[in-house]
Amino acid sequence: MNITKVIETTFKRYLPSPFTIAILLTLLTIVLAFVFTTTSGKENHLLSILSFWEEGIWNNALLVFAYQMMLILVLGHVLVLSKPANKLIVNLSKNVTSTISAVVLVSITTMLAAFLNWGLGLIFGAILARKIGEHALRNNIPINYPLVGAAGYGGLMVWHGGISGSAPIKVAENNHIRDFMVGVSTNESISQIPESISFNLTIFSWSNLLLFGILLVIVPLVLREIAKRTKPTNFSLDKYKFKKDIKDDIEGAEKLDYSKVFGIGFGIILLITFFYQYFDNILSLQITPNMLNFFMLGLAIVLHKNFQNFLNAVEEAIKGTSGILIQFPLYFGIMGIMKSTGMVVMISDFFISISTATTLPIFTFFSAGLVNLFVPSGGGQWAIQGPIVIESALKLGVPLPKAIMALAYGDQITNMLQPFWALPLLGITKLKAKEILPYTLVLMIVGTVVFVLGLMIL
Repeated sequence: MNITKVIETTFKRYLPSPFTIAILLTLLTIVLAFVFTTTSGKENHLLSILSFWEEGIWNNALLVFAYQMMLILVLGHVLVLSKPANKLIVNLSKNVTSTISAVVLVSITTMLAAFLNWGLGLIFGAILARKIGEHALRNNIPINYPLVGAAGYGGLMVWHGGISGSAPIKVAENNHIRDFMVGVSTNESISQIPESISFNLTIFSWSNLLLFGILLVIVPLVLREIAKRTKPTNFSLDKYKFKKDIKDDIEGAEKLDYSKVFGIGFGIILLITFFYQYFDNILSLQITPNMLNFFMLGLAIVLHKNFQNFLNAVEEAIKGTSGILIQFPLYFGIMGIMKSTGMVVMISDFFISISTATTLPIFTFFSAGLVNLFVPSGGGQWAIQGPIVIESALKLGVPLPKAIMALAYGDQITNMLQPFWALPLLGITKLKAKEILPYTLVLMIVGTVVFVLGLMIL
């Protein structure tokens, strides 16, 4: 498909690395703030903007948020690297007899995994696609391997509407939205904001579950039709295996690191504590980042059986968090400038001027999709765009859960176009972006239709 070549060339030629984009967005925000805003008092306007930027970078609450998002990615990845998860993946791959059965199996299981945790879905889909490729080669089963790889990336088009979605999971925290809007909304508006928005209004709302269910049916059907119309591809793969350091000469206190009793026992203690501490939250569907990470930590240690296996998996998984670690503070700095200079209110007023209560969610969806191309991080995008969406929704009377989910849908759908988060999958499957883009673009179009219709009708 020529269009995919154009897109791949465009990304390579005109889009620098995500870190460089974050720097460019920072400089652009500083310039826009200097031109379109003013600072009260006798302070130098530019120096005031730089001060707001520095304060935003080191915002303690947002730094905690960044660490929470890193743990969500790492612990989800660690769970996939456990022996039980690997056994499940291998057993699933044995059921594949053709490209059709492969894409249906991969797309459904990957989307379900991504709904639970985006890091889990991303790595699960990648390893499952790889294992299916190996299974096909061993058994001389002709398959379209790039199409299978694209199916393994499909979970990233539903993740933000799932349990680990950055925006829904943060607004479920007590006072997050109110604290978020200090310096943006008036005290009167902030007093009208709920302390928290639980999952029964966002992730587990009937409308979100319905849209997820529709995609869970449509995406495999679309991939199935594509599989019927495409030819098998030639490819070669070595056997993928997570490498662990195995020592024969374990002595002294080091035995504790390899003790199954000690490892599993401590993991069980964590899980018991989790259910005791968060039982009421589970019943009220008020799931927070800390709650999710605490559960995954305990479960990961139990599944890896000992601390050494767990730490080996952490060392492997933590490689994928570099983007969050270094880019999030830059996004927080951008938000600091936008909030303190009044740019958030200016932008939200613009959206209000061109929107109604009906059209604002649609504008939010498409603007979030556009922003995701430049800020390929749900958490970073929430930090920048969240205040604008909340302020606009408050002024137009749009229900906050609907506005938040519109942002989440827009952010996740253009992952099918933006290859940043596909890098782990491409590394594991040994595929290239240009090989999966033709198929992920089709998924983006399908998802866009479903989400837009959902926002308009539901």
